[in-house]
Amino acid sequence: KERINIVLYCLSNREDYAKTASHFHVSYQQVYSWVKKYEAGGEEALRDGRGRTKAPEELTEADRHKLAMQKLEYENARLRAENAFLKKLEELERRRR
Repeated sequence: KERINIVLYCLSNREDYAKTASHFHVSYQQVYSWVKKYEAGGEEALRDGRGRTKAPEELTEADRHKLAMQKLEYENARLRAENAFLKKLEELERRRR
């Protein structure tokens, strides 16, 4: 949203990149880059894709295997932590008696 506002401000000021950069406290290069992306691909080109998860349909076979492996590793770590907790609890209960 912010990028779109910056680009529209720049375009409405006859592509004055320096003025736009100083007005919004961003770099000249960033404004220039966003304007060029906007001109080439519209608002969708300005969308930040970092951290976006892919839809299941977009995943390759290798991606699906990697995701399954990560889930198993997470579950394994959770079970190890649970076992360690139960052992500690059992030890504390034994000491209390």
